Amino acid sequence: MIHTILFDLDGTLLNTIDDLADAGNWVCAQNGWPTFTVEQYKHMVGNGIPKLVERFSPADCRSPEQLAATLAQFTARYDAHKEDKTAPYPGIPELLDALRAEGIQTAVFSNKADALCGGIIDHYFSPGSFALVRGSRPGVPVKPDPAGVYSLLADLGADPKTTLFVGDSNVDIATGHNAGLPALGAVWGFRGADELRAAGADELVWQPGDILTYIRRANAVQPG
Repeated sequence: MIHTILFDLDGTLLNTIDDLADAGNWVCAQNGWPTFTVEQYKHMVGNGIPKLVERFSPADCRSPEQLAATLAQFTARYDAHKEDKTAPYPGIPELLDALRAEGIQTAVFSNKADALCGGIIDHYFSPGSFALVRGSRPGVPVKPDPAGVYSLLADLGADPKTTLFVGDSNVDIATGHNAGLPALGAVWGFRGADELRAAGADELVWQPGDILTYIRRANAVQPG
């Protein structure tokens, strides 16, 4: 039985890559650094914004002081433009409505900074879409470390035995498995089927409605 779903945010619920890439390239241009394609950014994201900043910064511009300054520069730019091109993936709002109608509790667990997560969720989704929204917080290891999942499950009052993780990258699959949860791979996101298979996803979902099909199958009353 599945009673709770934890969703990754970027690449799973929302297509945020253009705004992330635009902010990253703006910072690169301001500093006279090389810029990157959107496809390249798809492979830079997933481990939190500090790691993204490190990845697009030139190797000789990664001192702790420089990275801290670049992180502040990126965060300010992204926060001001995080809703320019971002949108929910087709079918996600309908999926959330269907899950709520079937009594499935949903929450968000992201490596995006916690301060950014709540605002972007509130902008794109109706009130009550998620029981909790949680991003990266000081003192809590980022995904794929399971510590944040354990904390979120405790706050939700959710049983790990009836909880599912859904995400679009190898980081998400590892996060779910590290926490002892089944993990579905969202093929529509940033990384694609090959990475998700290689990461050991329990099942690939090719469109949001496939998640509902998985839930209904898992929750079907077994004969006998």
